[in-house]
Amino acid sequence: MPSPPATIRERLAGRPEPAGDLPSPAEAYAHCRALVREHYENFPVGSLLIPGRLRGPVAAIYAFARKADDFADEPAYEGRRLALLESWSRQLDRSAAGEATDPIFVALSDVFRRHHLPAAPFHDLLSAFRQDALRSRYRNWAEVLDYCRRSANPVGRLVLLLFGHRDESLFGRSDSLCTALQLTNFWQDLAVDAKRGRLYVPLDDMARHGVPEASLASGEAPGCAGFLPLMEEMGRRTRDLFEEARSLLPRIGGRLGFELRLTWLGGTRILEETRRIGFDVFRHRPTLGAASKASLLLRACLGAVREDG
Repeated sequence: MPSPPATIRERLAGRPEPAGDLPSPAEAYAHCRALVREHYENFPVGSLLIPGRLRGPVAAIYAFARKADDFADEPAYEGRRLALLESWSRQLDRSAAGEATDPIFVALSDVFRRHHLPAAPFHDLLSAFRQDALRSRYRNWAEVLDYCRRSANPVGRLVLLLFGHRDESLFGRSDSLCTALQLTNFWQDLAVDAKRGRLYVPLDDMARHGVPEASLASGEAPGCAGFLPLMEEMGRRTRDLFEEARSLLPRIGGRLGFELRLTWLGGTRILEETRRIGFDVFRHRPTLGAASKASLLLRACLGAVREDG
């Protein structure tokens, strides 16, 4: 009896497929959207605010990054992380050249062809994921920001390009927003990351405030006298980046502008909630409930009305 045809999901193992057995772009986009739906995010990718014609491309970018992030972090890929990321890089180059076989890269190939995106931001993302596989500590703030430059900022730039925004002056503000969101996630997930042996709080700042690394992994950090001053400093730096990004919001109209307002409001709200609990994410992980999300939606609407008026 012949074997049943492979599903789109089964094709995601990174193995080349016969040329005649490729998923169509529609199938590939459907696979990417399914992957998006499987992952919870405080700031959902592919929301209904994104025009239908761009939901597939946004999902393809997310799927590319999500899978590469899994290669770098998930236990199932231990011992072969770098090899898988190198394979991902080769497939990316083939995708940009229109020679994709994997469903995610078939979708990306269509994105490259239709939207003329550069490959460099995707390679920046892979550079950050390789770094995740190789190191788990950052000596100073400059190293943390450099990591965010490659792990977060490329996504914002790609989304701007997808929506037709190619003004270089917008990219710097987008970078500030993406870095602020990444940092907020770091502080929100501090306890989870520390248990996994990964720290994004700079070592020199920890030493200056007298917070031992071991206290984070053990969950005893909130009891250290220097913990709250340390994290308040991290919070202020993050808030400054959100403020730098604020000027981006009135410059982007339409659905993307509304999405950016919601994202900015959501990020600042999570940061405020994390600060309100004294950064003690070892006992409480701040999230946005339904009431908070409704409030943010209203604030985003009012912001749009004020700017349009």
